[in-house]
Amino acid sequence: MKRTVRFGCRESALAVAQTRSVMADVAAAHPELDLRLLTMKTRGDLAPDAPLECGGKGFFTDALERALTGGAIDVGVHSLKDMAIADNPELPIVGMTKRADPRDALILPPHGDAGGGEKLVDFVAAGEKKLTAEMPIGCGSRRRAIQLQALADRLAPRDRLASGLKIAPIRGNVPTRLAKLDRGEYGAIILAAAGLQRLNLQRAGYYFSAREMVPAAGQGILAMQGRRGENYHFLDAARSAATEEVAAIERRIIRALGGGCGLPTGALAQICGNEINIVAMFAAADNPRSIVRDEISGDRRRGAELADTLARRLASNGAVAITKP
Repeated sequence: MKRTVRFGCRESALAVAQTRSVMADVAAAHPELDLRLLTMKTRGDLAPDAPLECGGKGFFTDALERALTGGAIDVGVHSLKDMAIADNPELPIVGMTKRADPRDALILPPHGDAGGGEKLVDFVAAGEKKLTAEMPIGCGSRRRAIQLQALADRLAPRDRLASGLKIAPIRGNVPTRLAKLDRGEYGAIILAAAGLQRLNLQRAGYYFSAREMVPAAGQGILAMQGRRGENYHFLDAARSAATEEVAAIERRIIRALGGGCGLPTGALAQICGNEINIVAMFAAADNPRSIVRDEISGDRRRGAELADTLARRLASNGAVAITKP
């Protein structure tokens, strides 16, 4: 008789697609397993209009963690950026998948009309970008909104539209946010590139570089969560050691800065051969325009040390206390 392994995820189309991709890798390597998928709603799904900052720990993971603890599922699959920055020793992360595109993407309405007759054209590195003041740009996180405002502030002396940029919160799964954009509620929205790509949606009008908009720590990474002491060797088929390496560094920086879900922090670590480059940002909760960015490069074997150095520099420049990673 085949061993049954139950995978759990949120009910959204994106969460299901992500989990099925993990299951496909496991099924190909372990045909002796009977893999099943269970979906459920989290607090974040049940409160679609609540600001993400009010969600706190477990906003999009609580139901799955309860199901793991209670034995209803064997593996929970999450977007790593949705998970609490502090590890849970009873429900550890037992694997991470190869990272998808970590960038944030700007999405335009179907015909590129941003409202009021002003067309939203691509951001470019030189900053020659027109931002519409007629309709708000929807951002689902303070991290995105703060960095978008910083881009606009930089352009404001040269661009009348940038000085009047409107940014508004947006909630809902990917199809819901796109529907709000297409109904004319927003002039543009910003989404994670990985989510669009996993749903095969060709809607991105522009991809922000990490220097323009530092992604959330773990963005583009799927995390597999299990129970302490159980054997999850079958997940090796879906795991990526390189992804786990960079994710550990990104989460280390965010922990050191005292950040977590809902706080305006971001980090991205990228490996190139024996080198690693890390860029990170944060803004004080009481002063969003106090955004601080920095980056560091060096030998990837010194990744943790480089992360700590970068966190200390960020904390010093932003005059905040550093905590133990």
